[in-house]
Amino acid sequence: MDDRVSLTAQIDAAYRQHGHIVLRRARRLLGNEQEAREILQDVFTSLLGEPGQFDGKGPLVSWLYGATTNACLNRIRDQKNRLRLLDTHVAPMQQESEAPRAERALLSRELLAQLPADLAQVAVHYYADEMTHEEIARVMGCSRRHVGNLLERLKAALSEQMREGSSSP
Repeated sequence: MDDRVSLTAQIDAAYRQHGHIVLRRARRLLGNEQEAREILQDVFTSLLGEPGQFDGKGPLVSWLYGATTNACLNRIRDQKNRLRLLDTHVAPMQQESEAPRAERALLSRELLAQLPADLAQVAVHYYADEMTHEEIARVMGCSRRHVGNLLERLKAALSEQMREGSSSP
């Protein structure tokens, strides 16, 4: 019982210290405050339910960053949520100056939803976060060489999608 109370206190302290990082990350990836807050709760609830997820090999912040990215990518892939994002973010846009930015964000989310999980994750870290190969390797828990291979696969997948998109009527 004391171990559980101690664990809860540690996770509570981590939430207070690092919750803003998780929330900011989720906001950036999802573009929706409510969805971002749900991810924040999901990440810490998951850690509370399965504390062994964090193996302690690296900093907790790195684990939270990766867990948040994965949770957001999973959310983006969920078809019902993608439709809800369309309804809440694109339909209300009235000003033309905002439309191109909203369209780009929507297209980016749609593209991420179509990629395999590892490619979507490396895309976010490399293009959105502008992380180095070494930083990505640390967050993803793999080698720099593997990151390079993932980026090559990503470029090939994007080229293929561009070819398919330009050949459709």
